[in-house]
Amino acid sequence: MPKLETERLILRPPEAGDAEAIAKGLGDYQVAKNLAAIPHPFVLRDAEAFVAAAAEELAKGEGYSFAIAVKETGALIGGCALHLRDGRYKLNFWLARPFWGQGYASEAAKKLMGFAFHALKAETVWASWFDDNPASGRVLGKLGFKRLYAVPRENLARGVPVLCHRTALAREDFGRKRPSQAAQAPERLAGIAIA
Repeated sequence: MPKLETERLILRPPEAGDAEAIAKGLGDYQVAKNLAAIPHPFVLRDAEAFVAAAAEELAKGEGYSFAIAVKETGALIGGCALHLRDGRYKLNFWLARPFWGQGYASEAAKKLMGFAFHALKAETVWASWFDDNPASGRVLGKLGFKRLYAVPRENLARGVPVLCHRTALAREDFGRKRPSQAAQAPERLAGIAIA
């Protein structure tokens, strides 16, 4: 799997040595509560299983997970992934809290979308964000994701369902300049039904 580079970041496959930084980042409840499938607490053994699962998914051709590292220092600050489900890729991303609000999520997600549409030849990528995490909605909106609908979704860290906005980005819409749409009123993409 290739390493992907942006102006400030390197996206590379997660390694066993990343487990401690992953545990620290995802072990923060403020991070975990924004991700559907991350439990709280999230400890070192969970991070080790997380890295192993990423390698297994890649070997099976079911996903591409990347550690997000700062190019200048090599510090791991988060992760992003494309998971293949029912013939479509789903985008996931997270950042450790000290790195919020610096544009890193947008920078990494944009690079990963380029990989999805150009290298993987994806037609559509979908993503979701919880209603009380509008920052993720803004990241997706900047990329051109369109909101499809909202439904309650189970959240492991919180232990309760949380309103979740489902969005999708078609290949032909990637890179087009337009106002943010992921946080606006629901729209339907022709021929796309995501459950």
